[in-house]
Amino acid sequence: MQFQLTSEFIEHIEQLISKKDGKALRALLNDLHFADVAELLEELSFDEATYLINLLESRITSEALMELDDDVREKILDRLSPNQIARELLEMDTDDAADIVAELDDEMQQRVIDTIGDDELAADIVELLKYDEDTAGALMAKELVQVKETWTVAGCVREMRRQAKNVTRVHSIYVTDKEGKLKGRLSLKDLLTASEKTHISEVYIPKVDYVTVHTDNEEVARIMQKYDLEAIPVVNEEGILMGRITIDDIVDFIKDEAEKDYQLAAGISQDVEADDSILRLTKARLPWLVLGLFGGLGSVYIMQGFDEALSRFPILFFFTPLIAAMAGNVGVQSSAIIVQGLANDNVKGSLFHRLLKEVGLALINGIALALLVMIFGFLVGQNHLVSITIAVSMLSVIIVAALVGTFVPIILNKRGIDPAIATGPFITTSNDIFGIFLFFYISKIILGF
Repeated sequence: MQFQLTSEFIEHIEQLISKKDGKALRALLNDLHFADVAELLEELSFDEATYLINLLESRITSEALMELDDDVREKILDRLSPNQIARELLEMDTDDAADIVAELDDEMQQRVIDTIGDDELAADIVELLKYDEDTAGALMAKELVQVKETWTVAGCVREMRRQAKNVTRVHSIYVTDKEGKLKGRLSLKDLLTASEKTHISEVYIPKVDYVTVHTDNEEVARIMQKYDLEAIPVVNEEGILMGRITIDDIVDFIKDEAEKDYQLAAGISQDVEADDSILRLTKARLPWLVLGLFGGLGSVYIMQGFDEALSRFPILFFFTPLIAAMAGNVGVQSSAIIVQGLANDNVKGSLFHRLLKEVGLALINGIALALLVMIFGFLVGQNHLVSITIAVSMLSVIIVAALVGTFVPIILNKRGIDPAIATGPFITTSNDIFGIFLFFYISKIILGF
């Protein structure tokens, strides 16, 4: 039966913590899944959560720490001593351990590393901390099963048994030469069916997908998705096998990137959570709201420049929100498709081909909507010339908005700027201004004022 975290259970745990009843707490929590323990920790006060971290077995709490929200984990780590943090790190894979240490200040990092009893783990953590945050080197774990091409099958099996003790999940068996350069991978079936005296060089598969320590995380995710990989080896510039990246790490990365892109699309410039402070939320939201304000003021000045049109044809004023809304909606639709395509590496072909496709699509949509506007004008007895003006304006605005929504993300991406910015207030505001200007300019040409 799936565990359900109820208010009664939380209250019971809080009472046991207040009584310092460690025996009862262990009996209740030691058999829980670490994800359930993490969910419980986030509902407790930081002092109560810290008490449980120190009380429960590290095999549970080390995993639970990695499941916590970053802010919650940071507050708990601040309450732990270097010895207590080092105890948790000993139960973690090297990539998770490095992530924990990276969240500490420089002084605490050094104290924790000096306290770790496992010299190999400490060295691995120091190595991983040297890589840039958004690269495969920082994302990889050092734990893997690695065999030499010169070994026999019998010797390989013995060594694999020894190495597997330190690996949580064995996704692949990697083959290297004497210098440690990646040569290929080993099929478990081939290993089991081969003679014990057969050398690994005779049975391993030389074709293996890999990335380098400097490969961007987005590229790692793209490769693993394209080839449906559960794990991928990581090599350095000389081809030496350095570690591996597993699918769970990539899923976490994709989730984090999706959250960032979603917030950028909504006009939030920083990575924030719903329960962050008002000041932090304000800093994240205000810049794009200011942009929207200036965009609105720009629209006001454009309309003031056509005050004669509004005095002679006041009905144009009532269609202004419609034109602005259509421009914004079409722009957001176009940019969303392009940003998704860029993220999935599906935007292929020349820009001219993309131009023709977007113009054709915009023409079809624009003509359909323009006809609906004409029919509406006929039904309500609107002046035919005004209806034509609105229809032509809408068609023009839709074409321009589609082009802006298509090419702005492409240009931003080519300049190394996250194109997700172009799916929110940025594209909406710019298309509002373009839309209103085109509306009144076309009205001036058709209505003759």
